[in-house]
Amino acid sequence: MEVGKIGESNWFQKKIIDPLLQILRRGAEPKQLAFSAALGITLGLFPICGVTVFLCGMAIALLGPFCHAPTVMLANFIATPIELSLVVPFLRFGELISGGAHFPLTSDALKKVFTGQASYEVLLSIAHALLGWLVASPFILGTLYIAFLPCFKILLRKFGTVPLSPKKPLLSQSEVKLKVETRICFNRNHTRID
Repeated sequence: MEVGKIGESNWFQKKIIDPLLQILRRGAEPKQLAFSAALGITLGLFPICGVTVFLCGMAIALLGPFCHAPTVMLANFIATPIELSLVVPFLRFGELISGGAHFPLTSDALKKVFTGQASYEVLLSIAHALLGWLVASPFILGTLYIAFLPCFKILLRKFGTVPLSPKKPLLSQSEVKLKVETRICFNRNHTRID
């Protein structure tokens, strides 16, 4: 059992923690990272499997500098297991909104899906799941953004190597002035300028 735990821990470290630390060390604004993570998870919850990467790519292309592409893709990757568990709630929510009939989630219905006998019902259930996601996604995005913003502020303070804002210099004004004065004095005493 210990070997399995070590393997899982190593996988989690390699696939989640290390990329997150790289993102934090490259320096970005907490607001941009929070928005990007919220966007990646929200798009990652899209109820049609296999489409989320394309949605994230389109969002990155459309939003450009407003989102951080590696964060969007990492959040999308993290959302995959959650996506599978929320297909049915999105389906039921879409049915509730539209007033449509419930798609039966029984073994007989599954058999009809695999044999191709339930094509209209399947398409209608997909439409209901999409409707459920479409209505819920702004609330999911907003809630995740509000939750992630303080988290990224703390993480950037702890693991970031670049200041939180490009307006904040790496060195204080007095440190810059001291370095400039030292450099000028050094250059006056030595004729060679590097």
